[in-house]
Amino acid sequence: MMATQPEKPHYFDAVYEVVRQIPRGRVTTYGAIADFLALGSARMTGWALRNIAGTEDVPAHRVVNRVGELSGRHHFPSPTFMRRMLEREGVKVVKDRVSDFDNVFWNPADELL
Repeated sequence: MMATQPEKPHYFDAVYEVVRQIPRGRVTTYGAIADFLALGSARMTGWALRNIAGTEDVPAHRVVNRVGELSGRHHFPSPTFMRRMLEREGVKVVKDRVSDFDNVFWNPADELL
């Protein structure tokens, strides 16, 4: 008998929908997504994104930690993937941290109401 994959929580789908809305050249945080959804926590947002990092459908490379660090970089196909993707979109990254974080930060609470 073949084992089936466990069903992913509805929360994960909600996270993916928010992440799909982040514009090119902008970033948001795990916590901003969690606050907007009013479900779970920044850590749960990270768990939702952990297994889909590097897929084209959900631009998880645009989600960083609260200080702009590329804390999820090790969950992508390579440790430099996240930085390269952001730089292609015009986001400057220095030492695995978004250098102009305040100006490229996208808050779903402000944009998705």
